[in-house]
Order: sequence, then C-alpha cells, then structure tokens
Amino acid sequence: MNKTKRKIFETSMQLFADKGYDATSIEEITATVGVAKGTLYYHFSSKEEIFNFLVDEGVKLLKNSISIKTDKMSNSLDKVRAIVLIQIKILFKYESFMTIILSKIWGNDERSKLCKKYVFEYIQMIEDIVKEGIAKKEIVNKDANVIASGIFGFTCSSFIYKMKHEEVNIQELFNEIDNLFLKKLKG
Repeated sequence: MNKTKRKIFETSMQLFADKGYDATSIEEITATVGVAKGTLYYHFSSKEEIFNFLVDEGVKLLKNSISIKTDKMSNSLDKVRAIVLIQIKILFKYESFMTIILSKIWGNDERSKLCKKYVFEYIQMIEDIVKEGIAKKEIVNKDANVIASGIFGFTCSSFIYKMKHEEVNIQELFNEIDNLFLKKLKG
C-alpha cells in the first residue's frame, strides 16, 4: 500500500470510528488527508469501497496473526490463550478499527452484514480450535459455539471496560481473562 493510500485508509478509519460512517463525508476525508478528490478516487472508487477495504484489511491482519501464532502450537487451550492475547493486542493497537467493527454488527445494512460476516468467521476460527480441544480432551466438553462466542465477547467487553476506566495493561488484562475464564476451560 503506497503512502497516500495508507493515509486515506488511516484517516478514514479514524473518522469512521469517531463520527460514524454516515456522518463522515468524502470531502472531510480529503480535507483531513490533504489530497484532492481525484487522488482519493484514484485509490478508492467510493466511500463504501474505503469501508470495505478497511474492514477486509483489518480482519486479514487479525486472522493472519492468529494463524501464524497457533499453527505452531499443538495444545488447543494454548491456542485459545494465544488468540485472546492477540485479540487484546489488536483491540489495543487498532482501537478505531475495532470500534467500527463492533459498532456496525448490530444493524441490517450492507456494512453491518459485512461486519457480522467477519465477526462470525472469526468466532468460527475460535470454535474450530475449541472443537479440536474438546476432541483431544484438552478443553471441557461443552457447547463449542458458546465457548467461542464467550471468548470473543468476554475479551472485547473486558477490554472496553478497562479502556473506559483506566489505562489498559495488555498482559494484566490477559492474566485476568486467563484466570477468570480460560483456566475454567481445561478438560
């Protein structure tokens, strides 16, 4: 991604997170980036394309980070722990991206459907590891979808709560989630 496209990407992400997609205009994006509309349209055909690219790139980053880390592990509970730590780090580093995803999953418009699709794919990644762990008796034999959804939701909500009330320490938050939730999954 070249420098201009990255700047459009990062600026749009921040504006979408701060103001919402509908309240952010192309004019505002170009003014904030400091480029002409033609330059923006050279890289993206529409605001919708910017949004779709932003969501797609963010999810790829999350999934790739998880795959790189967990492909080398054999224990399913260790994989789940790695996923939680990566999710916390992504929430911390890309707060604007996660704000967009989490705020859009509740609607029924096309952007909401896209965000839901990606969240459900992500939860499915976790569920597949949980099922593997159940089969290997490394994770308690309970509903894998509920566990996977719980991991995603518990991690997100814990991060959001901490972020609103104090500075987030990634390792401390991970340790709290591990002690309160993950250790209880051991088979």
